[in-house]
Amino acid sequence: MRKALITGTSRGIGKAIKNCFESNGIKVYVPTRGEMDLCSNESIRKYISNLNEEIDILINNAGINELASIDEINDESISNMLQVNLISQMQLIKSLTPSMKKNRYGRIVNISSIWCEFSKERRILYSVAKAGVKGLTISSAVELSQYNILVNAVAPGFVNTEMTSKNNTPEQIKVIADFLPIKRLAEPNEIAEIVYFLASEKNTFITGQTIFADGGFSCV
Repeated sequence: MRKALITGTSRGIGKAIKNCFESNGIKVYVPTRGEMDLCSNESIRKYISNLNEEIDILINNAGINELASIDEINDESISNMLQVNLISQMQLIKSLTPSMKKNRYGRIVNISSIWCEFSKERRILYSVAKAGVKGLTISSAVELSQYNILVNAVAPGFVNTEMTSKNNTPEQIKVIADFLPIKRLAEPNEIAEIVYFLASEKNTFITGQTIFADGGFSCV
């Protein structure tokens, strides 16, 4: 049985990924914030050292998106956004890949965002962090693919989640849906299915890619 560690599974895309993986017979580890605080690299290292399991699959899903303009950001917000959205992903890859290398098998999927290549007002920190995730994915793939550890990212567009509702009014969401070629937002399970394929044994050759799952947003 393959074992997966998935971060950020309490709701939205992360919860859908967890359910998808479990329904496909994968044993899933979903550390709570009390068990592994992504704001602390020491907490990440401690959790992994105490896990006593060899993880085959890592899904770096957890993230935060606090809106702020370049005039509003401060040292604390910069540190928090980069730590949770980018540095914690790097720390987890560093911590979990030694056993993957030994076993010559691993699948890593980082959750990025359409905002890694696009942006809008008050998304500066989120765009910077998610662009970093794309770079992390490429560079990790170059180093790890020789060990049969495939590293990819999924960049969702607008998904019907609490985060989308938090950052957009119902009127804005309708405008967004009408703008998209597909004319609707994604459901979390649709993103989960893409993540599952990339993390499964069916994926044998795709690595270093950021897959845009955006309903055509990047095409118009």
